[in-house]
Amino acid sequence: MTGEKFKNVIQQLSTMSVEEKTVIPCDIKQLPSVDVLRQVVSLVSDIVFPAYFNDKQGDPDFRNYHIGVNIERLSILLKEQIALALRFERNCDDDLRDTANKMMTDFMEALPELKRLLYTDVQAIFDNDPAVKNYSEVIFCYPVVKTMLHYRVAHQLHIMGVPILPRILTEQAHSATGIDIHPGAQIGEYFAIDHGTGVVIGETCIIGDHVTIYQGVTLGAKNFQIDDNGRPVNVPRHPIIGNHVTIYANSTILGRITIGENTVIGGNIWLTHSVPAGSRILQSKAVDVSFSGGLGI
Repeated sequence: MTGEKFKNVIQQLSTMSVEEKTVIPCDIKQLPSVDVLRQVVSLVSDIVFPAYFNDKQGDPDFRNYHIGVNIERLSILLKEQIALALRFERNCDDDLRDTANKMMTDFMEALPELKRLLYTDVQAIFDNDPAVKNYSEVIFCYPVVKTMLHYRVAHQLHIMGVPILPRILTEQAHSATGIDIHPGAQIGEYFAIDHGTGVVIGETCIIGDHVTIYQGVTLGAKNFQIDDNGRPVNVPRHPIIGNHVTIYANSTILGRITIGENTVIGGNIWLTHSVPAGSRILQSKAVDVSFSGGLGI
């Protein structure tokens, strides 16, 4: 490519296209940062699980100091990203620092409860998997810990009304673990996902306490309501899962249905209707058919 053609390509790409203006209607100077949000989650991880992912926090005599430093750094980054997210949603460059500061403060005050919930998740995984030797193994090794860390941070921001950041956070966990949880989903304490790859939990799901699900489970929507413009309407459309429910691998549960407490749903089930408490939902037995001559099915 000649120098002139090279400059021409740069000029075309530097000019905001009609399509780009449609996506970002006004000239916002700065967008939320995916990289900074990774730092935010890392700081929350260091605060919630001190000494696990930061060698400097191993000495209990300096625990208070290190957590204080991380809290201060987290507050600065989070306030900045919340302000950028609010500007992005409103398509403006207004000064939203006061609103962002209030949201950041609310999040900081929620951190102790967020920590408590995450440790209940660790406990649930430990209680449900005989392969686990100790709690530290769960924190170090199990992908659901990373997923739930991202989800619980994202959900707190979501219920506070912070735009865009919650979706970025849960999609970071989705990319890393294969577990896709919308930040709008409501998940109780002592929540366990074993293995986890391919799990999908939709936006309006409500999941009770002491629920365990396995890989490949989908808690999704059966259909969508459409408005006059042909757009899907955001109404409750995902399952409600009661307390002490277990859902085994590759089961699909769709629609605004209720799964009663103490229910067990076996593997490879397709379920679109509510079931009462104490149910046992199992698929029919497989048919044993033998083949000869090496032909297979």
